[in-house]
Amino acid sequence: MGVRKKQMAERIKAEKQKVAFAKLNNCPTSPRKMRLVADLIRGQKVEKALAILRFNSKEASRKLEKLLLSALANWQAKNEEGNLEEADLVISEIRVDSGTMLKRLRPAPQGRAHRIRKRSNHVTLVLGSNNNTQS
Repeated sequence: MGVRKKQMAERIKAEKQKVAFAKLNNCPTSPRKMRLVADLIRGQKVEKALAILRFNSKEASRKLEKLLLSALANWQAKNEEGNLEEADLVISEIRVDSGTMLKRLRPAPQGRAHRIRKRSNHVTLVLGSNNNTQS
């Protein structure tokens, strides 16, 4: 039984070596706006995704571009002997979850108040090699 656990641990470690991820927490953009850009690059190759983000006019694309570059740097730190062009990396997973919400009050007519919700989000980006993409 101990040998089996050791083999599983080695297999998991080898799979983690192929995968790199980056997180962006408390980004002051609404999750809905961020998901519009995230959907454009989901499942794309890294080079194509960088081109899409670089030429997209939305503000969320600038933040996702920095996040993707960070994930690439994390992959290079894990695989120092690996080559980016040969790795054939794709964005295997990108998740946009809602973060904390700042709640403010805006004065409204006749003594009332309307609530303003300033939304933020958390983005998780996972890079994987093309031969072991999760579907």
